[in-house]
Amino acid sequence: MGKTIVLKKGLDLCLDGRPYNFLDDAPLPRHYAVKPLDFKFVQAKLHKKVGDRVRAGEPVAYDRKHPEIQFSAPVSGEIVEIVRGPKRRIEEIRILSDAETEYVDFGAADPRTLSREQIVERLLQSGLWAFIRQRPYGIIARPDDQPAAIFISGFDSAPLAPDVHFVMSHYDPADFQAGLEVLRKLTDGPIHLNVDGDKPLPPAYQQAEGVELNTFYGPHPAGNVGVQIHHLEPIIGDKKVWYIGPQDVVAVGRLFTEGRVRPERIVAVAGNGAVKRVYYRTLVGASIETLIKDRVVTDRPLRYISGNIFNGEAIEPAGYLGFYHTQLTVIFEADEPELLGWIMPEKPRPTVWNVFCWKILGEDCYDDYDTMMNGEERPFVYSGIYERHLPMDLFPEFLMRAILARDFEKMEQLGIKELEEEDLSTCEFVCPSKQPLQQILHRGIEMMLKDEGLI
Repeated sequence: MGKTIVLKKGLDLCLDGRPYNFLDDAPLPRHYAVKPLDFKFVQAKLHKKVGDRVRAGEPVAYDRKHPEIQFSAPVSGEIVEIVRGPKRRIEEIRILSDAETEYVDFGAADPRTLSREQIVERLLQSGLWAFIRQRPYGIIARPDDQPAAIFISGFDSAPLAPDVHFVMSHYDPADFQAGLEVLRKLTDGPIHLNVDGDKPLPPAYQQAEGVELNTFYGPHPAGNVGVQIHHLEPIIGDKKVWYIGPQDVVAVGRLFTEGRVRPERIVAVAGNGAVKRVYYRTLVGASIETLIKDRVVTDRPLRYISGNIFNGEAIEPAGYLGFYHTQLTVIFEADEPELLGWIMPEKPRPTVWNVFCWKILGEDCYDDYDTMMNGEERPFVYSGIYERHLPMDLFPEFLMRAILARDFEKMEQLGIKELEEEDLSTCEFVCPSKQPLQQILHRGIEMMLKDEGLI
């Protein structure tokens, strides 16, 4: 029997540019990329080199510290470029796809008849294990661990986020159930499927068996898996909890029902810079070129974001979707500072402070927003505003100071194991000091992992 959780704290930021619930056709691109930077604290090593041919599901790289964790090609084709960054770190493995996809045949199998070891081995060989992440720290799960539970956040509450209930209505419930059967072999604990109580359930959720169906109400970040874990399976001591996205569950299910890797994505194109805001079917790591061609404004500079505006990744117009992202956000780029900045009263802009005329007059939804921060970084000020926008029993202001002071004991006591960067996105937006809270938390997590010898 599932639970009902009603959250009061948070922030629903109303922005023009939400995608319409319509699945449109767009040609699949020819270019794809495996991006090791999508995987937190992974030091990638290559299996392949430029000029090698790969099949869909064939590993192209692996984690140097955990070589059993591999990253596979989403399509078949030729590796045409290896993009490296500072210290020759691998940033992108670019693939030119074939006209027809050739798949690695892993063989169809009923997960209910396989052992945990056999399921783990197949997920590792196919590269789909990378879909499974763990709390604490949001890193790829370790196959030898036994999670206390597995979470699937069945909705997204971020600004301009896709309607995951609508997306999942386009998947076969049998594929979703096959993925759930795989997950059931990975834990002795419950599988939590968390849904939005304000939206009708798609067939995949209605027919799901072997899960605890929990209903959440409330503003963002209600859809964040970290918030859901906090209220259902809080991280205490050495406890570990795994999580995976609903579309990724389908990909895992298809690995066993079809015997091949088919990492499909239904992606929402959103934002005030997009003129056609709908959903498209593509693949993990696809180039966004076909998604934006003739579908964005042309008279203003734009920023392309793989993910949402709070914690997505800025990419180029010829960039690639992130491994875990189901949203492409296109918004106006602020290329010039405004005269007198926020003092000018004529332009409503997103804010939570009731000191601006447009807030006093009831302006709650915004269309002419852009990337302007409207302020610069200042010293920390104790205001208590973070706690009003984070529906977790934590004190993020004190945690941030503990991280900056490198106080490991305080960091753990103040709940760093319960947080991932996305959980502080609303706090960062409302921060009067313009502190980069997500970057600070990332540094803190890195320090904790190094202290524990995990990276």
